[in-house]
Amino acid sequence: MVLQFTKENGVATLQFNRPDKYNSFNQELAFAVQKALDDCNADDEVRVIVLTGSGKAFCAGQDLVEAIDPNGPPLKNIVGDHYNPIVMRLREIEKPIIAAVNGVAAGAGANIALACDIVVAKKSAAFIQAFSAIGLIPDSGGTFFLPRLVGAQKALALMLTGDKVMAEEAEAMNMIYKAVADEEFDAYIQGMTTKMAKMPTTGYGLTKRAVNESFNNTLKQQLDLEEELQAIAGSTQDFKEGTQAFVEKRKPNFIGK
Repeated sequence: MVLQFTKENGVATLQFNRPDKYNSFNQELAFAVQKALDDCNADDEVRVIVLTGSGKAFCAGQDLVEAIDPNGPPLKNIVGDHYNPIVMRLREIEKPIIAAVNGVAAGAGANIALACDIVVAKKSAAFIQAFSAIGLIPDSGGTFFLPRLVGAQKALALMLTGDKVMAEEAEAMNMIYKAVADEEFDAYIQGMTTKMAKMPTTGYGLTKRAVNESFNNTLKQQLDLEEELQAIAGSTQDFKEGTQAFVEKRKPNFIGK
């Protein structure tokens, strides 16, 4: 099984499971991730999604054995059919998606992590734009997300040099949300996901939509969008519950709708 999928207390965990290959992607894993994300999107019980890896790595990117196999899919199809659909799902699913980076994230593996809503990494983890070492360009949204996170010059330098960026440095340059001590990592992820799974999921999704669209909107367009989405959020059961709980000075019981 190239992908381990578990669901517990509103948290769906997608764990890449090719540890002997450092969780590098092949066609089977790519399609399995796409299906799992679709299942999470359709399942109202899923309120948080976590991507992580088994063994020592998060994901080493593309399995190059498949990429150079004359009987395998062409490189254009690998990008277009395997990675692009994953990245679009990560951005379009209106539920929080957390990359729990447990080890090295290289190539497409690094950029899939950066396409998630929140990236938390072990301090021992590293991020590597490994494409230039084999004559390729960054894909899986790397040329979109990385410059927006760290600035164009630094992003381009990382892409051209392929320098390894350890998690603490990645946090310092705003590439990721947080670097966590290895021994505290599992507990931190569990605490974060447990809390978020009890929060207003629809509001989370609308927030994600607003941030996504802000990249292309003028200020006026964004203000209009905020007005529109706030009206939707204000019509949810969770808004009613949240305000009632505030008035009654009690903890809200959000249902995600």
